[in-house]
Amino acid sequence: MKNWLKIMFFCFIIMVLTACGNGEHENKAGENTSEREKQVLNLTIGDALPTMDPAMASEQYSFHIIANGMEGLYRLGENAIPVEGIAMNHSVSKDGLTWTFRLRQDAQWENGDPVTAHDFVYAWRRAIDPKTGSVYGPYMMNDVIKNATAISQGELPPEELGVKAADDYTLIVELENPTPYFMGLTTFGTFLPLNQKFVEQQGERLGTSSETTLSNGPFKIEEWNSTATSWKLVKNNTYWDADTVQLEEITFEVIKDPNTAVQLYEQGTVDLVDIASDLVDKYSSREDFQVNPQYSITFLRMNQNHEALANKNIRLAISQAFNKEALVNEILNNGSIVANGFVPEKFVTMPDTGEDYRDVSGDIMTYDLNNAQSNWQKGLTELGKKEVELELLLGDNEVTTVMGEYLKNQLETNLTGLSITLKPVPAKQKNELERSMNYDISISSWIPDYRDPYTFLNMWITDGPNNNTGYTNEKYDRLLEETATTLANNPNERFENFLEAERILLEDGVIAPIYQYGVAQLLSPKVKDVFANATTYEYKWGYIE
Repeated sequence: MKNWLKIMFFCFIIMVLTACGNGEHENKAGENTSEREKQVLNLTIGDALPTMDPAMASEQYSFHIIANGMEGLYRLGENAIPVEGIAMNHSVSKDGLTWTFRLRQDAQWENGDPVTAHDFVYAWRRAIDPKTGSVYGPYMMNDVIKNATAISQGELPPEELGVKAADDYTLIVELENPTPYFMGLTTFGTFLPLNQKFVEQQGERLGTSSETTLSNGPFKIEEWNSTATSWKLVKNNTYWDADTVQLEEITFEVIKDPNTAVQLYEQGTVDLVDIASDLVDKYSSREDFQVNPQYSITFLRMNQNHEALANKNIRLAISQAFNKEALVNEILNNGSIVANGFVPEKFVTMPDTGEDYRDVSGDIMTYDLNNAQSNWQKGLTELGKKEVELELLLGDNEVTTVMGEYLKNQLETNLTGLSITLKPVPAKQKNELERSMNYDISISSWIPDYRDPYTFLNMWITDGPNNNTGYTNEKYDRLLEETATTLANNPNERFENFLEAERILLEDGVIAPIYQYGVAQLLSPKVKDVFANATTYEYKWGYIE
């Protein structure tokens, strides 16, 4: 996700396993031993999967399942450290521009075809081809892989992308600029290989059902289509490292009602659920309770095509007019913390001092009622208005709905003349409305795709594929471009650019950071070695004790 959590995502991604409810401790998950002996892991998930096409995926749920059904050059292991995938090793040229990956010869697709360097070349060219319509292809490759930007803009053919197969098991990648975190990028869904023959056979149906999805990873998806509310991952016995995979099956059920999810956990039907704020105190003393801080940032995205939101003072007023502390402590109460910047805490450190980036950047956009009301009046005067009506777009799960109601109350109470209408919709519709700029304000989240501030800050460059706000600032664009070009091998100056760009972003009121996501969970003690990272949960090494 990640679109981690887009991650995590993870990103994570971070998978929203919504949960809260009633039930007695003695009935908690783990007592159904017959299922556990079968190495079956049962989970809930927050929404349906729009697609299993790696090039077309753009949200956390799809990326989460894709990551466990497929494998790229590397995959994320414990503590989000890249480990061997299809690539056994790689080398980098002295100038940092040429990466040579040596692939294993025992990897195959579930149909028996070998996984080769040609599968990566085909998939990457397809992702960057503007005819494909991928959001993440240009987002992840532009200014990174040679010629990607020109190809995504239709100025060069996809065949000019800086990736080629020297032979069946040697992949050579040429970069536009040195990219120290490129190894981490290769774990992300956009960089997964595709079997060209299978893709061309499926055409537009690719990734819309189990039958039109082809795995080369630890698991394969079954009993799924794009509207399904339940499906499962089953062990892929053709996977090159199948002997390591102990889980035979992972079931998923879409559950949007938190009470239902925890009830299923207490009955032993599912093995992992998130719990909402009103149940944290009830469960916090239990052995199966845990809190996991994440790197996902939730924020308000403001559409500057709206007359009122085109006004900087109006945007700043909205950014400053809600009490974040009360929101994370009283509504979420799940380990989330207030976000007063856009790059999360404990995500990266400064190259020269080792200090946490967030500590150096400081609190940029805080709850400040006096300034909020002052900026609001300035904005109204500049607009020649006394009242403003705005629609707040949000997901339709219970936690987000409660948060939307809180923000509506805070903003309407603190900004005289503001009227907010809530618009809760399913995740797929919400993504489409944001991309088409058919919204006023949206509650959005971003799960990092790799461990570098660029994954957060390059969202807001002019006409960026994930911008979707209408924001443009020449200085901001220049600062971000320099971090990927002239400063790519100068980490100290590069991070100074990040610090300056983040401050510009928030002082322009482009977005309003709300909180850094944390998750309070109940996890069956019988579940072992399921790893959470920035964008996904990783099940390859998991097992039921």
